[in-house]
Amino acid sequence: MPILNSQTKHDDWVDPDLVPRPVLCFGAAMADVDGFELDHHRHRKGQLLYVQSGALSCEVEGGLWIVPPRSAIWIPGDAMHAIKASGPLEGYNAFVDPDVAAGLPPTCCAVSVSPLLRELLGRAAHLPALYEEGGANCRMVAVLLDELATAEVEDLHLPMPADARLRRIVEAMMATPGDRGTLDVWAKRAGLSERTLARLIHRETGMSFGRWRQQLGVMLAVKWLAAGASIQQAAADLGYESVPSFVTMFRKVLGTSPGRYMAERHSGRA
Repeated sequence: MPILNSQTKHDDWVDPDLVPRPVLCFGAAMADVDGFELDHHRHRKGQLLYVQSGALSCEVEGGLWIVPPRSAIWIPGDAMHAIKASGPLEGYNAFVDPDVAAGLPPTCCAVSVSPLLRELLGRAAHLPALYEEGGANCRMVAVLLDELATAEVEDLHLPMPADARLRRIVEAMMATPGDRGTLDVWAKRAGLSERTLARLIHRETGMSFGRWRQQLGVMLAVKWLAAGASIQQAAADLGYESVPSFVTMFRKVLGTSPGRYMAERHSGRA
């Protein structure tokens, strides 16, 4: 398949749902896609979006996922989703037929991509859309599916509430992530009691207000760092008075410092 880029014409695009193969893979290399968005849509086949450089944010049926370098997001078939890119983007986009997706996750998730899976995606992206069935190519695709089925799931997921009042709060928090207003402050802004807001957030997301905002902060930081922001800039944009406080929070959520986290991502580039 050809490499998709910002000059790819509509006539060059192949609808993956119409291709009778278990896996269809595209390469993607877009140098000028900052702010690029695909509005909510769905397709019959499952989709794996792997990011080699840059970052993606994906909203999928009640959740928000951030996909940093060396990670991917798995979106099951027929799931409604929207995608936004941050920074120059390189990676692969694989579509998996439901008939061969039985061993893959039934719900959306972010996954770590092993060097073998990355190489298999690269090989698959160079196959013609209607590659020969029953031969070496199909065996390679089978190994690709096995690697995807065993990929490690990453904690870069943020539950998104359906309640309209909470959605307005979420949109405000994402628009001004440096606002460190307390639960009481946000409740007053929404015309709710502190107790009611706490109850709504837990019911809709399964998290406390503090835990939800902490997860949002980490995800935004990963997105900004992947797009080239410094640790100091990310800490300031999230409203932290000191970089060490931000690093402590990041390490608490993801188990490592932001510097090491991003270094490990970039050290795996092909």
